[in-house]
Amino acid sequence: MTATEGLAQVSTLATNTALTVWNSASDFFIVLVLFGLFFLFAYYVGRGPFVALLLSFYSAYAFYAMFPYMSYLPTAPAMTALLAQVGLYAAFALVFYIILRRVVVSDFLYIGIFGLTILSFIGAGFLLALAYHVFPVASVYHFTPAIDLLFASKTYFLWWFSAPAVGLFFLAR
Repeated sequence: MTATEGLAQVSTLATNTALTVWNSASDFFIVLVLFGLFFLFAYYVGRGPFVALLLSFYSAYAFYAMFPYMSYLPTAPAMTALLAQVGLYAAFALVFYIILRRVVVSDFLYIGIFGLTILSFIGAGFLLALAYHVFPVASVYHFTPAIDLLFASKTYFLWWFSAPAVGLFFLAR
């Protein structure tokens, strides 16, 4: 083996390793960004609106699942289809957030910082599981096998889907 061949093999190994680490880090960065957004929302806006937001995701999913005009949404470019479906879900979530925000009163609600952290992480997981199983994210972005292991299974979808409700039951007082 010449020095040039050895250098080429080392370069290939370093490039593949760097890309694998970068892909894994970028996927977990998505989880961290969602977690941070939820945590900051709950911390600055309040616990009541945070609970209303988590509950609005369930209501929005119910209406999204039974929406009779899904055939009118675009399907041609993958990104357009994804944005149309996410936009529809976000519109439903916004409507239900506004409704639930008026109902959920934060004067009698207490969630500690530890509970807030857990609920923020669970909410981020819920949205990623929803992205895996409801929206056509796979045609636009390919997650790493580590993230696939956590969110791709239908059994895990049930657990991620029920986790915010169970978390609210145990952590909100």
